[in-house]
Amino acid sequence: MKLHRLLLVFAASVSLSLFGCKDNHDHHGHSHGHGHDHGHSHGEDGHHHEPPHGGAPVVLGDEAFHLEFVRDEEAGKLQAYVMDGHMEEFVRIKAASFKITVDGEVDPAELELKAVANEATGEVVGDTALFEVQADWIKTTTNFSATIAVLELRGKKYENVKFKFPEGNE
Repeated sequence: MKLHRLLLVFAASVSLSLFGCKDNHDHHGHSHGHGHDHGHSHGEDGHHHEPPHGGAPVVLGDEAFHLEFVRDEEAGKLQAYVMDGHMEEFVRIKAASFKITVDGEVDPAELELKAVANEATGEVVGDTALFEVQADWIKTTTNFSATIAVLELRGKKYENVKFKFPEGNE
């Protein structure tokens, strides 16, 4: 009987270690406890996430979501990836587009980033994580300030979100 209990305890321990919560991740206390780096740091400036495409990280709300703005110099395109709070997973949204206003001497100063469909991922307009816009000034302008007019993500509106490119707003 003791052997039977010992085997049950052992089996339960193995099950918990194999199938239990592997992601002991307390976002606010910054305790990760799962042995790998999520691509964000907690240095002198506080909480910072590393954008996977090397773009400008723009936090929405209390780190509920991020946008990553990426400049394609050759094509004169600005892309925006919608991502989760840790900039690890893409978040598909229903929006067909959203607008930003760019400060300074650029034409056009208001840009509409439109949803991008992708056959490889099954993304379509109305269910995508990528938005983009083309403007000639993007080819030569490396730094700018902008404001996202309004963007709705999963039932929450984010309005007048300011950021700098390429720094972001974190």
